[in-house]
Amino acid sequence: MVSRIEHPAGGYKKIFETCEELNEPIPAVVVGLIPKWLNGSLLRMGPGMFEVGSEPFYHLFDGQALMHKFDLKNGHVTYYRKFIKTDSYVRAMTEKRVVITEFGTTAYPDPCKNIFSRFFTYFKGIEVTDNCLVNVYPVGEDYYACTETNYITKVDPDTLETVEKVDLCDYLSINGVTAHPHIESDGTLYNIGNCFGKNLSLAYNIVKIPPKQKDNSDPLAKSEVLVQFPSSERFKPSYVHSFGMSENYFVFVETPVKINLLKFLTAWSIWGTNYMDCFESNETLGTWFHLATKDPAVYIDHKFRTSAFNLFHHINTYEDDGFIVVDVCTWKGHEFVYNYLYLANLRENWGDIKKAAMRAPQPEVRRYVLPTDVHKEAQGKNLISLPYTTATAVMRSDGTIWLEPEVLFSGPRQAFEFPQINYNKFSGKNYSYAYGLGLNHFIPDRICKLNVKTKETWVWQEPDSYPSEPIFVQTPDSVDEDDGVLLSIVVNPGADQRPGYLLILNARDLTEMARAEVEVVIPVTFHGMYKP
Repeated sequence: MVSRIEHPAGGYKKIFETCEELNEPIPAVVVGLIPKWLNGSLLRMGPGMFEVGSEPFYHLFDGQALMHKFDLKNGHVTYYRKFIKTDSYVRAMTEKRVVITEFGTTAYPDPCKNIFSRFFTYFKGIEVTDNCLVNVYPVGEDYYACTETNYITKVDPDTLETVEKVDLCDYLSINGVTAHPHIESDGTLYNIGNCFGKNLSLAYNIVKIPPKQKDNSDPLAKSEVLVQFPSSERFKPSYVHSFGMSENYFVFVETPVKINLLKFLTAWSIWGTNYMDCFESNETLGTWFHLATKDPAVYIDHKFRTSAFNLFHHINTYEDDGFIVVDVCTWKGHEFVYNYLYLANLRENWGDIKKAAMRAPQPEVRRYVLPTDVHKEAQGKNLISLPYTTATAVMRSDGTIWLEPEVLFSGPRQAFEFPQINYNKFSGKNYSYAYGLGLNHFIPDRICKLNVKTKETWVWQEPDSYPSEPIFVQTPDSVDEDDGVLLSIVVNPGADQRPGYLLILNARDLTEMARAEVEVVIPVTFHGMYKP
């Protein structure tokens, strides 16, 4: 899965440039044959505006939210995109400057105000962004674009119009939730977010939002907190981007990347700072795995520990013979990977991109295995007896259980990230295949498939082409796990015409089935979904 292509021309810089929204869907030129059964919409979220007037956004996760849609119907394809009309966007457009602090960009008071007005502006408290550029997912019959704060934005998946801003704090005890919920086949949604626990210490809540209601009431109104995980540090919660869920368990991985809450509450309010300024790494803490049962929802106080790593994306979590298998995309060490995702770094020339990646944490796809039946008398012994994995869990004298992983894929500065599986059939179950976006020194330049059982790999890659997270869509009534297609948005900035396209790959071997080309460059997207 290692990239065989260099990028000296720097074409990747184009995916970090501002674009305009479209007034109406534009037709795509289809090359190849689209499966007859593939009728639906690929919805994607990402940044589409990287500066406001003369003020730039500084981090990859700062640009204003742009929603993309490729519509597929009877072999024909159209492309459409619109900015989400969040408060962050509307106020920025009105005042022609950055008004609300984003992930790595600080908003300052209006320079046109006098010095006293500007001073008192700092004491209004923290204004949390609603810039929902990360993902989109269904709740009941509605669709919401999201970031990682307490705000989600209802959108119309057909017209891409912004419908309503929703504050999850009106329904749940959370400060924010991830952009990666788990959704069961009936539409029940689970997510995790940090909150204030006992004695004002920080904790993490697993929350549940029910499916569509028979009385057509809002499922959000019936949201509930299921179970709470404790925090290893009272005022410093870990950054959490996703979590694991099997049939009967929740798995939360607490990494050493911490949010300094006191700095967040004081420095921000008084002299202005941003989210990135409030992160710090605990070099001595390592990584903690937390476990809770699902029904009834009960925290299990087993002290699973391992060495330090960053974690953004879980691949899959499943149970097997009394063990919980947790497959994750890790980055070694305690340094925060997001430190390397400032736009200035990503827009560097290729040689400088490679030098920066040499200093950064290194990626690795890992499998950890957690025993559910723990006996303290088994001190010093490996508690894992699954025959197909080399992962270990050893009870120590202090009562902690030390985990060592099985490495499923490792390549220096070559990440397998933004993982996807056949989610509808194999989420929370023993599975074979994962699909991902290959990052070459942080630059997305290939689509990968990994057999997690045999470690066999497949790759799609073309020169000067920059794909997005591949979305798996299952062939109707199929039996095999990998019987389906992968959908990815690809940008080829050097193309003479139609530089952006929807790529359709056969999920079995990553051979190209079709592409739908459009006359516009499409900026980077993070996550999304296929809506049948």
